Amino acid sequence: MSSLIGKIKELVVEGFAETKNNREYLHQYPELSFKEFETSKYVHQLLVHYGIPEEDIEVKCDTGIIAHIKGLDPDRKTIALRADLDALPITEANDVPYKSKHEGIMHACGHDAHTACLLGAAKVLNKLKNEFHGTIKLVFQPGEERIPGGASLLLKEGVFKNAPNAIFGQHVYPELPAGKIGIKPGMYMASADEIYITVNGRGGHGALPNKNIDPVLISAHIITSLQQIVSRAANPKVPTVLSIGKVIANGATNIIPDSVTMEGTFRTMNEDWRYQSHELIKRTVKGLAESMGGSAEVDIHVGYPFLENDVELTLKSKEWAIEYLGPDNVVDLDIRMTAEDFAFYTHHMPACFYRLGTQGKAENTKASVHNPHFDIDPESLKVGTGMLSWLAIKSLEE
Repeated sequence: MSSLIGKIKELVVEGFAETKNNREYLHQYPELSFKEFETSKYVHQLLVHYGIPEEDIEVKCDTGIIAHIKGLDPDRKTIALRADLDALPITEANDVPYKSKHEGIMHACGHDAHTACLLGAAKVLNKLKNEFHGTIKLVFQPGEERIPGGASLLLKEGVFKNAPNAIFGQHVYPELPAGKIGIKPGMYMASADEIYITVNGRGGHGALPNKNIDPVLISAHIITSLQQIVSRAANPKVPTVLSIGKVIANGATNIIPDSVTMEGTFRTMNEDWRYQSHELIKRTVKGLAESMGGSAEVDIHVGYPFLENDVELTLKSKEWAIEYLGPDNVVDLDIRMTAEDFAFYTHHMPACFYRLGTQGKAENTKASVHNPHFDIDPESLKVGTGMLSWLAIKSLEE
């Protein structure tokens, strides 16, 4: 296998300039969730250029691209590799040659890097298809950033009707230096649901509160009381977060408005508790509003489930990563309350979702994801391309 590692690394270095160019091109032309039409065409054209037959490539969910690289004995086993295509509604603040040309849209979550790495791995794996037994399914997925999530739609379209033996996904991680990856078996990321609340009162002059029903005051009580769901109703052993991030009370210094709108997020790592909490949120909000003379409407948009890495597969993947990168470059991660639609796959098949270190010396490579200054050290693309290739082949031969 050491000779195979050498071959992969040689092909990765050989194709690095192209992988870097692909990432920079994608960065310049970002597209929002489920609107990745040009990105999809670009990926499709490159896969054909890399020698993958047209009959082994298909379009799903309008902008998703599914391709197959068939090795020896292709029916023996199937391993899937996933990248996401969509960008975010953020205006880029970086001054770089590959800065986004689409005003108000930016690859601030590294999906351009994910796609470039999977394209690079496609080229590597297609050249090595006589070195492995089985099929590698390439999943270029739309709409990771927007509910209901492209992963759930691909599952509904039957892309994984015959579930692969395993699926891998990687995600940029500016907290780690380029050259390293982070990994965690078992429970890793939280579910994520969106909360929309409207509190109705009776507006009027701010100097005459006795003549009004103040939705601002009601909302303040609601925000405080909702935290008791986390601090008192939740099992302390189950990670739970409830945050209200947007409050609009469109009054003035002397005007109490008729209504207040609020938006927030609820996250946890237990599906039963997740849906119990939805009912608690609704009862708390409506009950408090009514007790203070107002009323409230609550709309909870169910988002992504928790993400749980298959323990056996992830522990093996850690061993394989150490083989490829060395023990000093494979880091253990803790749970995190962010969410990912890759989580849908983890509920249907053995899955491993790991982190790709992208931090370099440049200051903007230290910026967090979803930040207008976010960027990556391009050297990380070598590790991303190589890891996808290596994990796919090792899993097939396992």
